[in-house]
Amino acid sequence: MKPLILAPMFFIFSKIFSFLFAPFNWMLILLITAVFIKNKGWKKKLFHLCVVCFLIFSNPFIIHQFNLQWQEPFKELATNENFETGIVLAGFISFDKKNGDAYFGSASDRFIQALRLYKTGHIKKIMITGGSGSLFHQEFKEADYVKNVLLQMGVPGPDIITENLSRNTFENAMYSKKILDSMQLHGPYLLITSAMHMKRAEAVFKKAGYSVRPYPCNYYDLPHGQSFLDAMIPSAGAIDAWEKLMREWVGYCVYRITGKA
Repeated sequence: MKPLILAPMFFIFSKIFSFLFAPFNWMLILLITAVFIKNKGWKKKLFHLCVVCFLIFSNPFIIHQFNLQWQEPFKELATNENFETGIVLAGFISFDKKNGDAYFGSASDRFIQALRLYKTGHIKKIMITGGSGSLFHQEFKEADYVKNVLLQMGVPGPDIITENLSRNTFENAMYSKKILDSMQLHGPYLLITSAMHMKRAEAVFKKAGYSVRPYPCNYYDLPHGQSFLDAMIPSAGAIDAWEKLMREWVGYCVYRITGKA
């Protein structure tokens, strides 16, 4: 069966089982089970396991170290390092499903860096790849919205390429390649996405036949970004950061096993 036929199935499964990536849900399940289980020995063990999970996953220092190891290191472009096309992975726009308004999110550095690289001449064209990441609201296309913003900021229409069908990284690569090939825009391409996402994105795009130079941005953690108190005090943000990292781990492993992510 062709990869693009199987891709929707993987997208649906990833949405259904996304709760498995969240340590908060693990702790909640452990706690609920401990409350209702009758066996006192197991009740005590489950409570202890829940506490251990909390201490590990809420510790900012631990997730900080893991993030630093996973993030793609930054490498500035040389003055003469220029590319015909910069490919920007969407995933930084949130839509209000009721009235259709859109808002830039936490990964908006992807957009900022793409525009900066265009204005400084490092890329001649900006390709935005990404449709809707929602199971039920496919009418909101992120690439189309971002194109309108780029036009408002003075980027000429011919320098903007959109791919608005993809829903994950695998589809980003597959659908974008069809467009770039049809336009006879050859690589190497500058691949612009979050540093946490770059390992998976680069692997997927290279497997799809692209020659890419990674340009990571939107760094979650910096080498010297924590004070002692920041590192030691339990944080809900650390638990959320674990969920993001685990999604990348799982996505990368799924890609290695199935060729789709």
